[in-house]
Amino acid sequence: MEYVRLGKSNLLISRAAFGSMRLSEDSSEDAATLVRRAYEEGINFFDTSRNSPDSEKLLGDALYDIRRNVILSTATSAKTAALVRADLEESLMTLHCDSVDLYQYETEKFVPLAGGADKIYNTLVELKNSGKIKHIGLVTKDYEAAEKAVKSGLYETLQFPFSVISPEESLRIVKLCEENDVGFIAMQPLGGGVVDNLPLAMGFLQQFENVVPLWGVVNLQHLDQILYFNSHPPVIDEKFLQDAEYQRRFFN
Repeated sequence: MEYVRLGKSNLLISRAAFGSMRLSEDSSEDAATLVRRAYEEGINFFDTSRNSPDSEKLLGDALYDIRRNVILSTATSAKTAALVRADLEESLMTLHCDSVDLYQYETEKFVPLAGGADKIYNTLVELKNSGKIKHIGLVTKDYEAAEKAVKSGLYETLQFPFSVISPEESLRIVKLCEENDVGFIAMQPLGGGVVDNLPLAMGFLQQFENVVPLWGVVNLQHLDQILYFNSHPPVIDEKFLQDAEYQRRFFN
């Protein structure tokens, strides 16, 4: 497993990240099996969200005795500072830990800023200073919100949709993150389920040194495919680039 630095957070994470949002589709036993298999194969970055409480609980239960060995991320979309605190406390209890390595604010267009009347960002900083969160990130699908967050210098990571079928505008956000040393976590690396060519999807993403794909693991077979192609990526030759460009143009 290759490990990369997640921007200015300086977190050293596995190049393949484990998204837990689909864990609740299986039984708790299957979820634990998936998480442990990923961990044993070198995946050390696990992501969840308070907006998916069932998945958050399954992940927390599966990581209970190896929490110290992994990098754990969760998120809130709370609209007030008080609710941000409440969400974090609930997440910490659910995840069986005293702190999370990365706490992300999940939003559509609104980007909390330092000194804002909403006090959300200031609250995130207070939680970081208290040791309950180690790093602060933002999750969004909106280009303007993503650009604002990166340029603000306030966020250490950005989670944003990026795949082989993403439009050129998405690549600009990736480059902006690289220029500002913001870690880029690629949500929906299969284009929200549209892309079924895993080698093409993974090979495309591995061209970008600052991009960490967040795979929504479905079952053991799916996880094994991710692990295999992560270790045996396709050769990036002229034909590969042509296939990737064809996919992008077809869906845009």
